[in-house]
Amino acid sequence: MATTAHLFEEPFDADEYIERLAWRTPGGGSKGGAEAFDPKRLLEEFQNHIEELKQLDEKIQRKVEKLEHQCHREAKEFAHKVQDLQRSNQVAFQHFQELDEHISYVATKVCHLGDQLEGVNTPRQRAVEAQRLMTYFNEFLDGDLRSDVFNNPDKIKEAADIIQKLHLIAQELPFDRFADVKAKIASKYHDLERQLIQEFTAAQRRGEIGRMREVAAVLLHFKGYAHCVDVYIKQCQEAHVKEKLDETRHSDVEQYLKNLYDLYTRTTGLATKLTEFNLGSDKHTFLSKLIKSIFSSYLESYIDMEREYLRTRGAMILQRYYDSKNHQKRPVGAGSIQDLKERIRQRTNLPLGPSIDTHGETFLSPELVVNLLQETRHAFERCHRLSDPSDLPKNAFSIFLLLVDHLCVEHIDYALEIGLSAIPSPDAKNANLYFLDVVQQANSIFHLFDKQFNDQLMPLISSSPKLAECLHKKKEVIEQMEVKLDTGIDRTLNCMVGQMKHILATEQKKTDFRPEDENNVMIQYTTACSKVCAYVSRQVEHVRKSMDGKNVDTVLTELGIRFHRLIHEHLQQYSYSSMGGMLAICDVAEYRRCAKDFRVPLVLQLFDTLHALCNLLVVAPDNLKQVCSGEQLTNLDRNLLHAFVQLRVDYRSARLGRHFS
Repeated sequence: MATTAHLFEEPFDADEYIERLAWRTPGGGSKGGAEAFDPKRLLEEFQNHIEELKQLDEKIQRKVEKLEHQCHREAKEFAHKVQDLQRSNQVAFQHFQELDEHISYVATKVCHLGDQLEGVNTPRQRAVEAQRLMTYFNEFLDGDLRSDVFNNPDKIKEAADIIQKLHLIAQELPFDRFADVKAKIASKYHDLERQLIQEFTAAQRRGEIGRMREVAAVLLHFKGYAHCVDVYIKQCQEAHVKEKLDETRHSDVEQYLKNLYDLYTRTTGLATKLTEFNLGSDKHTFLSKLIKSIFSSYLESYIDMEREYLRTRGAMILQRYYDSKNHQKRPVGAGSIQDLKERIRQRTNLPLGPSIDTHGETFLSPELVVNLLQETRHAFERCHRLSDPSDLPKNAFSIFLLLVDHLCVEHIDYALEIGLSAIPSPDAKNANLYFLDVVQQANSIFHLFDKQFNDQLMPLISSSPKLAECLHKKKEVIEQMEVKLDTGIDRTLNCMVGQMKHILATEQKKTDFRPEDENNVMIQYTTACSKVCAYVSRQVEHVRKSMDGKNVDTVLTELGIRFHRLIHEHLQQYSYSSMGGMLAICDVAEYRRCAKDFRVPLVLQLFDTLHALCNLLVVAPDNLKQVCSGEQLTNLDRNLLHAFVQLRVDYRSARLGRHFS
């Protein structure tokens, strides 16, 4: 194998190199090779190869020395070249300094020459300008403006420059000799100023920014330049307001009202910030007039559009709700015979036909109410901001009337009418007494209505005569609803009592209080009592969920009194054996336990008294007088006591009447 330098290039592996050398040597392979292993031959080959490696090493070493020598020689040559370049650069830098000094010298000479030329040219230009102005001044002196600059509209910029200078010169002239010419110059000055402002306004309307900039530059030297700024601000505001409002005024009233409120609020806020600056003694009046000039045409028609929007929006919200219920609103108070029957049936217990079935739907929607109150809240906010202070109470009252119409009349009052119509007659069986749900929702809604009245309407009318009208209207609405609520609750209580009466009539047997086997009675209270108490407990809980405040006690008191009257009258329909009397006492004890759920002392007292009366059914005849003189019965009418004693089976046989003689 020839020994060359490329065999030792990276990555070099000595083991692999030796293995390759041994494999190429005849007789130097492994045992499985084609020839037998010959260690002498392999040793000889290694010795020869080592000699070759030594020769290669010497050869490479000589080459390295040669390259090192060459590198040293080239480094010296490069160093000499760098030194020559440095010397050349130094010479060039010296030449550059000389050139810079020469340029500075020439520039100084040029500037000096320019100053000399300017010194000669400036007086000449001034003389020419003075001669030109004197020519124009003579025209004003003669009263005949012949120059094209004063008669050509396209040269208004040049004319403005001339008249502005003539106006300054005229200020220095004596009044007695030059009064006429001074007046003519002043007249032309104001005329050109007016034309320039008109041209600026027209350019702004056309959106020509370049022309506006050009005219403003000319006006800058005139006294009326401030008017240019005022015109610009006013035009910007009017253009922005007109663009924002006119595009929605007839197409989208809601967005128009929102834009008007937003723009007016931001403008008045800006005016408030501007008052912090020194704008003169009448800055408030000036800013108010400016705002009024921009918004007056919109504010004059504001409240009419607000009312029309609320009227339309409220009707749409109501109709959308009833459509979602697939309900066609019934006319209320139409004066028909059917309406007359309905009103009579609502206020009496006369069966004038079946009640309508609403399937438990109250026709009161919290979502609808929130939407109406939200729209009204925004209307009050806009009214407060956009109304003239003298018209604010009147405008707020008109918005309040729309809220009353939509929320109280068209929604709550209508739901109460429907709820009253849906209350079944007292003798109905398994009736759905959902009117209490109507009461609950109506109360919740009215609380929201009352909160908005106090929070948002009162601050707008509290110091005006409209306050009395608002309070009167609110009182009128409350009284109308209370009449219907009271009527509905009263009829609902009648239905509850009717349902109790039906349970007693169905479940109570005459044999309950006169059992055939006096010695084999195992029940604690009758089935009728159990079902009535369960029904009453449900209704008490229903009342508690549906009412709030003192109304709970008021309604439960009335229900408890009617409950007591029913049980009192019911017990007087039967005659009682000794064991039957005990069962009656057990029933009344259960009724009394049920009465505790009312949490009304009067109701519990009534059942305590009834329980004491039932003791008259079981006490021994000789003890009747003592029992009647007890604490709970002593103040009762003797006829009432006697009536209970007469219910005993043994009344005649035991001749109990003599105990009441």
